[in-house]
Amino acid sequence: MREKSSATERRTIAGDRATGLLLGALGVLAFSMSLPATRVAVQQLDPWFVAFGRCVGAAVLAGGYLWITAAPWPSPRQWRRLSLVALGVVVGFPLFTSLALTSQTASHGAIVITVLPAMTAVFAVLRAGERPPPLFWIASTGGLLAVLAFLVANGAVVGAPAVADLFLLAAVVLAGLGYAEGGALARELGGARTICWALVLSLPVTVPIVAAVAVATPPHADAGGWSAFGYLTVVSMFLGFFAWYAGLARGGIAQVGQLQLAQPVLTLAWSALLLDERVTPASIVAALVVLACVALIQRTRTTGQAIVVTPAAARRR
Repeated sequence: MREKSSATERRTIAGDRATGLLLGALGVLAFSMSLPATRVAVQQLDPWFVAFGRCVGAAVLAGGYLWITAAPWPSPRQWRRLSLVALGVVVGFPLFTSLALTSQTASHGAIVITVLPAMTAVFAVLRAGERPPPLFWIASTGGLLAVLAFLVANGAVVGAPAVADLFLLAAVVLAGLGYAEGGALARELGGARTICWALVLSLPVTVPIVAAVAVATPPHADAGGWSAFGYLTVVSMFLGFFAWYAGLARGGIAQVGQLQLAQPVLTLAWSALLLDERVTPASIVAALVVLACVALIQRTRTTGQAIVVTPAAARRR
């Protein structure tokens, strides 16, 4: 009877991991157009309006979702953790990427996505108590180097570091914190409610800023600019996190977070498809290496070297 129960438990865990990877992949796909859309939007709209306006719009959708689903209020401890989620993904990442992309291209901004999986894994250790095995870090480093080679091959890494790069670095650190904290909290609240409560919690900050910017610089954009802003609001800031946080919660924050290694590849693929940019053979080779590293990272979960959350870490949170 015990053996049968153990087998059932292993199948459940495997099923959760598979579901987590699928949801994480959907999140990465949703986020893969965020930088190009931001680049389009900030060419016509104030970057502060783009950064916080999309958060206000997403918060309106979030409030509707929470009301329709009759979601219970978070506990005081959960509110404190939601503040870290809001700092990272509602305020920090949108603001610093919007400021950076006023002077840098979306392909240059893809450097942010290159470092983000590693930063997410670091915060998964610090905030979620996860302990990736050595093979995980080896494969992650290989994937990081492959993505950097991919960006160099496409001419995305040019010139000396500038202020925009400092903005991108700040965006990476804050997003890694927001991803890890949100993924861990989603185990309690669920992915959808985690991002929805974080958006609602941010309204006292985001609404005054949007109002002030709109008065100082009334927003004007053509259909393309507003479409990009709409994508950032509905997909990047709202629906994408439904899948992303649910995937992190089910499949492991550090593990699923490494799916982001494919995001620069997808971002430049969108550029080739929509903007008719050329994809070089070197880029294709680098993309295949990235996918191989992602596969190796996922293999670390099926060889008995699972990432775990310790009870002590759970109590500390």
